[in-house]
Amino acid sequence: ASMEIQPKAFRQVIKASGEVQAAQGNESTIVANVSGIVSFQRSVTEGMQVGKGATIMTISASNLQDGDPAERARIAYAAAKADFDRASRLVESQIVSQKEFNAIKERYENAKLAYEALGKNQTKKGVSVMSPMGGYIKNLLVKEGDYVSVGQPLATVTQNNRLFLRADVSERYYKYLNNISSANFKTPYDNQVYELEALNGKLLSYGKSAGSFYVPVTFSFDNKGDIIPGSFVEIYLLSKQMDDALVLPVEALTEEQGLYFIYIQKCEESYKKQEVKLGASNGKEVQILSGVHPGDKVVVKGAYHVKLASASNALPAHSHEH
Repeated sequence: ASMEIQPKAFRQVIKASGEVQAAQGNESTIVANVSGIVSFQRSVTEGMQVGKGATIMTISASNLQDGDPAERARIAYAAAKADFDRASRLVESQIVSQKEFNAIKERYENAKLAYEALGKNQTKKGVSVMSPMGGYIKNLLVKEGDYVSVGQPLATVTQNNRLFLRADVSERYYKYLNNISSANFKTPYDNQVYELEALNGKLLSYGKSAGSFYVPVTFSFDNKGDIIPGSFVEIYLLSKQMDDALVLPVEALTEEQGLYFIYIQKCEESYKKQEVKLGASNGKEVQILSGVHPGDKVVVKGAYHVKLASASNALPAHSHEH
């Protein structure tokens, strides 16, 4: 079977592997504000939605040797305030020197800061740990009854509303990267194909130099599906549309020692073997840069059989005219 080749609209597709990543600024790690024992007031699971300021867990130190840090901060604050109030009255009559008063004032202000930091989240069950933003629990790093120390990461919250897609593209496609405009990707956990054009996708950047065997190409997009940050995906990069490309199905090509050939049908029983230069590809069709002209009739099915027939000289003698 043969087809008449005519210019048509065409988009190159480059297949790559890559990763979905959480967009910067849309993820926050919650850390312990006091040391103590973790307690969940309700069931907290990864993937669960949380509001800004929602209590995720409490940390209690009331049964530990050093006692409850919030209670200790309250006692220290009360003592420092009493000292400060007393010194404030005595400094005017110079019974307390200005230098001594400044030291007492500094102790009082530090004690006040410590008490306010812990006291505002204090409950009967301990110090509340709250989500700094609305979103979803991405990682839960502790479990009920764990002992944590100040600054220890407890959970990660992600807004998940904007994600990055990073494709690792073979450097042999480097010359095509400036034409890339969008991408589709397929997730391994549900085999669904997502189109960035339907997800408000934008090309952010691509590597300007190939430092390794792969060049990174990065997009951002809205997460409107069940897309999990951190998952590895198959990616199909899409180039800008070319309006007048000469395109053939890949079945029309035969290869000999790295060169590509097609068979142009001259008349019913006559074929011309023609070397062609290939351009962009979408996996099913390939752009032909030279070797064919609009209106040429090209063998698209059975090209391999034509090749075999020409090798055994079974074609009419005038089939190899050049």
